[in-house]
Amino acid sequence: MTVGAPERRGDAPAPVPSRRAAPPRRSWAAVRWRQFRNAPRPVVRAVMASLVVAAVLGLLYLAYDVAISRGAALPGGDLRLLFVVLDVVIVLATGSIVTWLVVPQPTGSGDRAVRTGWSAALGFFAAVPVCYLVLVVVVQVLKPLFV
Repeated sequence: MTVGAPERRGDAPAPVPSRRAAPPRRSWAAVRWRQFRNAPRPVVRAVMASLVVAAVLGLLYLAYDVAISRGAALPGGDLRLLFVVLDVVIVLATGSIVTWLVVPQPTGSGDRAVRTGWSAALGFFAAVPVCYLVLVVVVQVLKPLFV
């Protein structure tokens, strides 16, 4: 100890800078897999509402299409095009309405759930690819198994 210098008994040692390595970068596939596993509930609800309706209507269309292809004489004749148009309209409408009902907007600090057209738009835009993909699977994959 030097003369005139105050004594430092309680001083803590100087902090040592952290040398932590940055976490490893995830690949594109790893990022997408993580996003898939942790999808937001509103998106899952919107897609599932559309998927259930599209699957049921797709199976009904498959039964109708196979019956017509095998020569069944049904009232009205061959109405496959009308069936597909109704399938698409019903899936889009149901996806929009169900999503509007089950997916409220974020409330923030409020306690009242708010539903706007944005909820219905989420359902509509989730229903478009679902409807298309279900019809492709029905016509291109399942129909050849039954005809």
